[in-house]
Amino acid sequence: MRNSYLVCYDISDDKRLRRVFQIMRGWGDHLQLSVFECQLTRAELAELKGELGEVIHHEQDQVLFVDLGPAEGRGDRVITAIGRPYTSFDAPCYVV
Repeated sequence: MRNSYLVCYDISDDKRLRRVFQIMRGWGDHLQLSVFECQLTRAELAELKGELGEVIHHEQDQVLFVDLGPAEGRGDRVITAIGRPYTSFDAPCYVV
């Protein structure tokens, strides 16, 4: 069974930030600058955490995983927005 997760990160180094972003692009949908939505099994979640854990600096960086519950049966989206409407963020993200 897959659950939906919001994965949010705060990375203090630009090089590591780019590496985390590239890893995350392979796992989920890019929602905002440092926020992804991922639909993962428990094994995939562990694999993602392992990949990120090899890149981040554990004393300076933070990655949060918010479990939104089962991916199936939730309807199209549980994400709502105020201000600009939610749209899929497919444009490339450049970190300077």
